[in-house]
Amino acid sequence: MDKGDKNNFLRIIGRYAILVLIALPGFNFFYYIFSPLTIYPVYGLLNLFYDVNLVGTEIFIGIQPVDIIGACIAGAAYYFLLILNLSTQGIGINKRLKILAFSWGIFLIINILRIFSLSIMYVNGSPLFDLTHKLFWYLGSTVFVVVIWFLAVKLFNIKKIPFYSDIKTLYGKSVFGKK
Repeated sequence: MDKGDKNNFLRIIGRYAILVLIALPGFNFFYYIFSPLTIYPVYGLLNLFYDVNLVGTEIFIGIQPVDIIGACIAGAAYYFLLILNLSTQGIGINKRLKILAFSWGIFLIINILRIFSLSIMYVNGSPLFDLTHKLFWYLGSTVFVVVIWFLAVKLFNIKKIPFYSDIKTLYGKSVFGKK
């Protein structure tokens, strides 16, 4: 194995090690970062239209509580975007950080608007609240993550495929890939 192959192998191992280290304690990292970044803007937006109070993770609109639980924060979606980012080969650290900031930022904005809209529907007793909430819960976050990733691929001119490019590289350098 020459020096270039060794460095490439170490970069691959390093990227996946980061993913494992972040995953080991669960999604606490994402909830710690994104809970306040989600709750306070939702509170601020609702405060423009209603008399609201914030108590912990509950926003009271009048006497109606809207509890923003961990699932609302969608820590798994942020982790999925990180997985797509770190499992993609051939991206420099600065570009990788820009892609993360972009993808997490877009998802955060969408999530804030989603919670805000659902809160308004809930408080106004919309008959479509349950259906809309379930659609967002079961389908929305995944679709948003995929669309955000494809947008990042286009905007940041990403040429490699997550996981596949790493597997192809490792296979090509292995005893099985050598001809």
